[in-house]
Amino acid sequence: MSSAAAHLGIELAEYDQMIRTFIPAYEEMLDAAAHAVDPNARTIVELGVGTGALAARCLKRAPKAAVVGIDADPSILALAARRLGRRATLQTANFGRATLPRADAVVASIALHHVRTRGAKARLYRRIRAALNPAGVFISADCHPARAAGRARAQRDAWMVHLRESYTTRKAEALLRAWSKEDVYVPLDAELALLQSAGFIVDVAWRRGMFAVIVAARR
Repeated sequence: MSSAAAHLGIELAEYDQMIRTFIPAYEEMLDAAAHAVDPNARTIVELGVGTGALAARCLKRAPKAAVVGIDADPSILALAARRLGRRATLQTANFGRATLPRADAVVASIALHHVRTRGAKARLYRRIRAALNPAGVFISADCHPARAAGRARAQRDAWMVHLRESYTTRKAEALLRAWSKEDVYVPLDAELALLQSAGFIVDVAWRRGMFAVIVAARR
């Protein structure tokens, strides 16, 4: 996997500013994900912690918690360290293979679409479930289009409208083509089925076009 900045075609220092031009309702989506964390949580694991934007919201939501942030990109972890401070332990690793500590919540935002196959995702979800405490939850904010072709096209068109607020149509199309070389956007119904097969009870806490926040609780 390339670094986050290289994958997006930006400088690392621009990440927090540029991600908002790429993802519609980015702030609202992260707020919805953090809101699903139990305020009494003590340990939160984030897969693909990036610059720590979601982790910071989770720590505000759960004031007694600490975060274990896992990311394969050491340069972006330096930004997360500055943002999160002493309440975070950061680990340079591929979250698909890293050992997951016991946790009250496992969270991810705009990260799991980098898992290339559904088989690998199913294995990851079983590992997440095993790491969660009995009342723990897994929360993922990511891109999950509709399965129906017409609805998926309408959602992609809405994404293009957002991109064109900052970029030309040609540039917006080029961005989507470039990201598709690494990103795998699993339809929402298929994603929910993967989680259910791994032993979760699932709910969609937030939805905007192609993007969703899924909350999965242990059965």
